[in-house]
Amino acid sequence: MMQVFSTITALQTTLDDWQDKGNKIAFVPTMGGLHAGHLALVELAKQKADKVVVSVFVNPTQFGENEDFDQYPNTLEKDTTLLEQHQVDGLFTPSVEQIYPQGLDSDIKVAELGDILCGDSRPGHFDGVVQVVHRLFDIVEPDVAIFGQKDYQQLLIVTQMTRQYFPAIKVLSQATVREKDGLAMSTRNQYLSTSERKVAPNLYKNLLDIKEKIQEKQEIDAIIKTVKKQIQQDFKVDYLEALDANTLKQITDNTSKIAILCAVFLGSTRLIDNIIFNKG
Repeated sequence: MMQVFSTITALQTTLDDWQDKGNKIAFVPTMGGLHAGHLALVELAKQKADKVVVSVFVNPTQFGENEDFDQYPNTLEKDTTLLEQHQVDGLFTPSVEQIYPQGLDSDIKVAELGDILCGDSRPGHFDGVVQVVHRLFDIVEPDVAIFGQKDYQQLLIVTQMTRQYFPAIKVLSQATVREKDGLAMSTRNQYLSTSERKVAPNLYKNLLDIKEKIQEKQEIDAIIKTVKKQIQQDFKVDYLEALDANTLKQITDNTSKIAILCAVFLGSTRLIDNIIFNKG
């Protein structure tokens, strides 16, 4: 039976009890609006631990001005049912006051990894992400934490922060879950109109095209330039890059894994996607 906690005290009492009994705890932080992508994280968490805790908290500090904080889907009732069906042990639904009793300021800053790509177009976004993940890790103290690969830059940043502040926590990632037509699952997909939704899968097709051309040893800058033009027929491109997947720096002869990363606008909806693959 899933237990629901809205306060830190109640959650920690149960967590202490589980830990005293020798249970390994896995943690999946979310902002709600759950879909199959989140549930894949939950399934991985269940394989890696005895007890699974999921948090649903829409974190105000990772939204910039004029972003969709006020419109962000709140589907807590549906989310709760889904998590119950997936036999999650604990659901943590804190208020902003519980997470930030001292207010929203933070002294945790992301290193240079947070200034590029999404960090460049959403200044302060990743500072907000590490602030909330740091706070949640402090509260839950899990053995394992699970994040999705769709937010690949976020995954690297959180992994870096965890190594620095929480070396005992192991961060694991789950591959991006896609709709049948290839669109990466995202809570924001529900903002798309019917006609936009038909166009949206073209993004992934374009990324696959880049991957194929890179594997054919074509010149990367030229590939990006060509495919960017194709993408611009359907989307407004925020960024499109092929980088070293381990460092998010330029690809060199030593690069073993490549990340093709992009963010685009379709109408007013911002979509992100990526493909990670070994450099053959």
